[in-house]
Amino acid sequence: MESARSINVIVFGETGVGKSSVVNLIAGRPVAEVSPDVAGCTMESKEYKFNVDTMDLSIWDTVGLAEPEMGVDGYIPAIEKACSLIKQLRDAGGVDLLLFCIRGNQFTMTMQNNYRLFYEVLCGQQVPIALVITHLEGEEVMEEWWNRNKDNVAKHGIKCAAHACVTGLPDNKGPDGKCGISQRAIIDLLKQHDGSGRYVMPEGDWLARIIKGLKLFTVRTRSIPKGKNLQNALVKRCGLDSEVAHRIMLTMSTKDSEGGSQDSPRKVRRWFYRLWPFRV
Repeated sequence: MESARSINVIVFGETGVGKSSVVNLIAGRPVAEVSPDVAGCTMESKEYKFNVDTMDLSIWDTVGLAEPEMGVDGYIPAIEKACSLIKQLRDAGGVDLLLFCIRGNQFTMTMQNNYRLFYEVLCGQQVPIALVITHLEGEEVMEEWWNRNKDNVAKHGIKCAAHACVTGLPDNKGPDGKCGISQRAIIDLLKQHDGSGRYVMPEGDWLARIIKGLKLFTVRTRSIPKGKNLQNALVKRCGLDSEVAHRIMLTMSTKDSEGGSQDSPRKVRRWFYRLWPFRV
């Protein structure tokens, strides 16, 4: 008998794209409450554990950006949630796979920024990413969407190792219906992952990168906490040990000093475009 493989997966995407429906498709039953995530906070997540075929899955259904940029009032709460997510991921041994959910009928700046936030910032391009295209119940053959749009996906700067074209809309047609086809497509996608190369990063370095990365998506960057104020927020709001918070700030200050004055808007923009050379 084949032993079960343990796979840790982050499911992400913009508000209302159908992330919870994707989790339910994988499970083959309702395990995640389907909701628009409107009240969610960036980086907030909920973990689901279940077995599918020969896979023991831990899936984090994660709230991403709801708009192209988040307000300054969301900056510290987003870091709080990032701290919680990082702790969960480290306790679980790291990340194996990213599932990026997008709607089949639109490409938006929010979609692109979510890709950047999770793939580039959170996982440093070190984790395989697969695309799950949702809301395709109107397609006669769902896979045809990919044949028509794969070049457009690449044009928008989105790279993926695999894809699945799906609908989460129940159709009561069993395995031959679009919902049954969708479930097989996404499970086949997961089974392609060999479970090697799980990504784990030291907590301080990981969080320092996320703090800097989140700043790129925040309007009015001059209003967000900096220096000692940010360090105090990490201790009081995020529950970090003061020594850990101090180490994170030193890491950020060292990296900032390499290219100019700390928190310079011009420097932040240069760093942004160097990291992500494609444009919206």
